Amino acid sequence: MQKKVTLLVAFLLLAVIYAGAQDRTVQGHIKDQQGNALPGVSVAIKNTSRGAMTQADGNYSLQAGPADTLVFSYIGYLSQEVAVGSRATIDITMQDQNKQLNEVVVVGYGTQRKKDITGAVSVVGEKEFASRPNTQLGSVLQGKAAGVQVLSSSGKPSAGLNIRIRGTNSIGASSNPLYVIDGVPTTDTRSLNPADIESVSVLKDAASAAIYGASGANGVVLITTRKGKTGEPRFEFNAYGGYSSVWKRLDVLNASQYRDLMTEMGYITDWNKYNQNTNWQDEVFRKGTSQNYQLSVSGKNDKTTYYLSGGWVQQNGAVRSATMDRFNFKVNLEQKVNNWLTMGTNVAYSRWHDVDVTDNIGVDKGGVLLGALATPPVIGIYNPDGTFTSNPFQDWENPVASTDGAQRGYKQQRLLGNVYAEVYLLPELKFRSNFGIDYNNSVYDYFLDPFRTSYGRAKQGIGQNNTDLVNYWIAENTLSYNKTFGKHTIGALAGVVAQKTKWESASIEKNGFSGGSIPTTNAGSVFVTAQNTKSEKSNASFLGRVNYSFEDKYLLTANFRADASSAFGPDHRWGYFPSVSVGWRISQEEFMKGVTAINDLKLRAGWGLVGNDQLGDRRYAWLGLVGSGSNYPIGGVVLPGNSPSSFENRNLKWEATEQYNVGVDVAVLDSRLSFSADAYVKNTSDLLLNVPVPKSTGFDVSTQNIGKIQNKGLEFLVSSRNFVGEFQWETDFNISFNRNKVVDIVGQDIFNANVANRGSISLAREGEPLGVFYGYVAAGVDPETGNMQYLDKTGKKTFMPAADDRRIIGDPNPDFIYGLTNNFSYKNIHLSIFLQGSQGNDMFNASRIETESMIDPRNQSTAVLRRWKTAGQVTDIPKATPNNSDNSRISTRYVENGSYMRVKSATLSYDLPASLLNRIKLQRLRVYVTGENLFTFTKYTGFDPEVNYLGNSTNATEANTSMGVDFGTYPQTRNLIVGLNVSF
Repeated sequence: MQKKVTLLVAFLLLAVIYAGAQDRTVQGHIKDQQGNALPGVSVAIKNTSRGAMTQADGNYSLQAGPADTLVFSYIGYLSQEVAVGSRATIDITMQDQNKQLNEVVVVGYGTQRKKDITGAVSVVGEKEFASRPNTQLGSVLQGKAAGVQVLSSSGKPSAGLNIRIRGTNSIGASSNPLYVIDGVPTTDTRSLNPADIESVSVLKDAASAAIYGASGANGVVLITTRKGKTGEPRFEFNAYGGYSSVWKRLDVLNASQYRDLMTEMGYITDWNKYNQNTNWQDEVFRKGTSQNYQLSVSGKNDKTTYYLSGGWVQQNGAVRSATMDRFNFKVNLEQKVNNWLTMGTNVAYSRWHDVDVTDNIGVDKGGVLLGALATPPVIGIYNPDGTFTSNPFQDWENPVASTDGAQRGYKQQRLLGNVYAEVYLLPELKFRSNFGIDYNNSVYDYFLDPFRTSYGRAKQGIGQNNTDLVNYWIAENTLSYNKTFGKHTIGALAGVVAQKTKWESASIEKNGFSGGSIPTTNAGSVFVTAQNTKSEKSNASFLGRVNYSFEDKYLLTANFRADASSAFGPDHRWGYFPSVSVGWRISQEEFMKGVTAINDLKLRAGWGLVGNDQLGDRRYAWLGLVGSGSNYPIGGVVLPGNSPSSFENRNLKWEATEQYNVGVDVAVLDSRLSFSADAYVKNTSDLLLNVPVPKSTGFDVSTQNIGKIQNKGLEFLVSSRNFVGEFQWETDFNISFNRNKVVDIVGQDIFNANVANRGSISLAREGEPLGVFYGYVAAGVDPETGNMQYLDKTGKKTFMPAADDRRIIGDPNPDFIYGLTNNFSYKNIHLSIFLQGSQGNDMFNASRIETESMIDPRNQSTAVLRRWKTAGQVTDIPKATPNNSDNSRISTRYVENGSYMRVKSATLSYDLPASLLNRIKLQRLRVYVTGENLFTFTKYTGFDPEVNYLGNSTNATEANTSMGVDFGTYPQTRNLIVGLNVSF
C-alpha cells in the first residue's frame, strides 16, 4: 500500500512539473532585415488558434510549451516556423518575400496565390487605402490599377464615381462593372465605408470574370472587408478634419463692363436701380469643411473571428448649400463551430443624407455654376422685401435662389450583408452555402415656398416627395475541391445561384401652398402628378471552374457559367459564358535556374465570353407592354383606358463580350523591381439598342440586339523598391492605352448631350470612337462683318453653314491614362505623393457658349472684351448679336485640350516612437496631413478638366456616349486634411 501511495505522489509531482513546463512564458523581439522593429507580426502556435501579435516596439509574449512550434507571419515577409524547446526568448529577423507572387488574391468564388493567376487581375490592398483618407471606393482605385478609368462626373460631395474597366463596353446598357462586397453583388458602392475595406481585386479580362457570366462584361470589382487577426482585441480610432475650396476662379465682366455691353446690345434700363457690383463667385463658392470619425475593434481566438466598426463622415462642399453625411456600422463575425463546420455573417448598415446643388444647366433653368458666371453683377442677393433678385431684363433669379431658395434633401438607409456556412465533407472537399441581401430605402423631399422665388410665386409653392425601395437577395450553394497529388495541384468548383431584385417607387407633386410653414405635400391644394411603379427581375445560374497546376509552372484555369434572366425573351433566356486561360512560369524551368537576376517570369494568355444584362429601367424590354393614360370617347363620354406601349421581341438576348488577353509578369533584382504588361482585344456584339421601326407597327423604336463595339489596348505596371534600409523609397507606376471603336450600329447615328439649345454635341457613329464631338469647323471672325465664319463640306468659308457641313471636331477619349505613386520613409517619418493624369483627350467647354455668345442679358466672361466692334478689326471673338445664335454654333471654337496631370494627393505622416507608445499604453499613433488636388497642370480654360456633364445620367445611352462635356459642372476641389490614427 505504501508503495502505491509513493508512486501516486511521484506521478502527481511529475504531472505538476510537466504542466509547469507546458505553461512557460516565451517572449522575443521581431525585426526586419534592416533592423527595424516590426509591429503587428502574427505569432501563432502551430495547429492551434492561440497566438499573439508584436507591439509597436516589435516585442511579443505568449504562453507556450517545449513541444510547441511558433509560426511567425507578416504581410510582405516569408513565414518562419521555430520549435520552442527549452528556450524562453526567441528573437526573429523576418525575411522579405515577393509580395506580388505569394499574396493571396480574392478571385470569383475563392482565392488564389497571385503567382498562380492566369487572368488579368489588379489588386489594391490595405497600403493604398491607408495612404490617404477616402470617402469613396472609386477615389482609392483612381490611378492605382492599370486599365481602370475612374470618371468623375463632378466634385459634389454627393456625386458618385463611374468606373470603366478597359473602356466603355456598351451604348444602350450599363458600362459600369459589377461590384461584389463580401459575396453580395451590387452596382452601388457610394455608401460603402473605405475604412472597412481590406482589399480590392479587379477582374479585368473575360478569363477571370466569366465566372460571373451575364454580369461580367464590364469587369468585376471584388471587395473584401476587414476581419480580426490572432491576438488580443485590437482597437483602432481614426479621425480627420479638413477644408476644401474651388482651386480656380473664372474672370467675368464687372458692373461697369456689363452695363457697357448691355447698352451696346440695346438693353436699356434705369441703371440707377442696379448699382451693385456683386461678385457672384464669392457668393456661391465657400470654404468647405469635412470631418470623419471611425472606431473599430477586432480580434480572433481559437473559435471566433470578429470585426466591428462604426463611423460618421460629413462633407460641406465648396459650393453653397452642398453637403453630405454618412453613418456606417459594420459587423463581420465568423464562428468555428467544430472541426467541420464554420458559420459567419458580414453585415453593413449605412445611413446617407445629402443636399444637392443644381449644375449642368444654364442660369435660365436655375444652374448654380453658370449662374455664378452669368448673373449680372449689378444686382444684389435680395430685394428689399426679402425675395431673391433677378436679371434686370429677364426673370432669371440669381444663383443663391437656387442654393438657398428651396428646402430639399435626399435620405437613404441601406442594409447589405450575408450569412454563410462552410461544411468540410472531407479535408479537401468543402460545401458553402451563402445567402445575401441588399435592402435599400430612399426618400427625396423638396419644398419651394410660394413667396421668396419668382418660380415659387408662379406655382404658388411646390412640394415633392419621392420614395424608392430596392430589395435584392441572392442564394448561392457551391462545392469546392482542392487537392495536391505529388507535382499536380487541382482545384474544382461547382455551384448554383438564384437571385431576385424588386423595385418599388412612388412620387407625388403638389402646388397651391398658402404659406411656407408646412413643407410637406399635404399642405398643397393642387395635384400635379402622383404615380407608383413596381417591377422585378430574376436570375438563375449554374457555374463551374477547374484550376490545374503542374510543378507550379504550368497553369490552367477554365470557367463556365450558364445564366437565365427574366429580362430577356423566352427564346433566348439562357446565356452560356465559357473561358479558359493558361500560364507558364518560365522562371521555374531548369534552364532558368542559373539566371539569378530573374526571380520570376510568367507568361499568361486567356480567352473568354461574358455577358451584360444591365438594362436599367428597361426590365421588361422584350415584352409587349400595356401602358395607362389613354382616353377613349364612348357614347359621348371620355373614359380612361390602356394601350400598347412597347414592341414585343421574344428574341431579345444578352450583350456578349468576347475578349482575348495576353500578359507577362517579371520580377528581377531580388524582386525589388517587378513589371507586368497586358494586351487585350474586346469585341462586344448584340448591342441592346433602340432601333427605329416602321410607323405601321404603331411604335417609333424597338429594343433589339444590333451592333458591335471594339476596345483594344495595352497596360503596363512597374513597381520598384529604390532604396531599402533606414531610408526607404518605393515607386508604383501604371499606364493604360485603350482604343475604342463603334464597329456596327446598322448605319444610324446616335446623338446626345444637347446643351444651350444649340443641338447635340456627342455622336456615336460607325468606324469612329464612341462619343466623339460633332459640329462645325470655326474659321475665325470675319474682320469686315464681325461674324463667325465656318467651313462648309467643300472647305469654303460661310456664315450660314448647312446641317451636312458638320463633321467630327474632337475626341474625348484619352490616348492614355496613368498614375504614379512614390512612398518615402525615414525612421518614423513617411511621405506619399500620388500623381494622376489623362493625356490626349479633348474637352467641349459648353460653358463658354453661355459666357461668350452675347445674345441675351447674361453676364459674360472677360474674353468678350476682345469682341469685334469696328470694320477691319482682327479678333477671335465675334460681335454681339442679340437674339441670334449664329455666331455661337457648336463648333471647334469650344473644343479644348482636356489633358491634365494632377497632384492627386500628398500625405506627410509621423509615427510616434515605440518608447513613447509604451508609456501611454498604445500600439500605434500616427498623425498626418494630406493635400488633395494640390496642383493641376492643364491647358483647359474651364473650372476643372476632370468633370463630365452627363456622367451620372441614369440613361445608359447618355452616360456611355456623352463624355468630356463641361456645361456649368461642379468642379473638383482642393482639400487640406489633418488627421490621426490610433491603435491600442
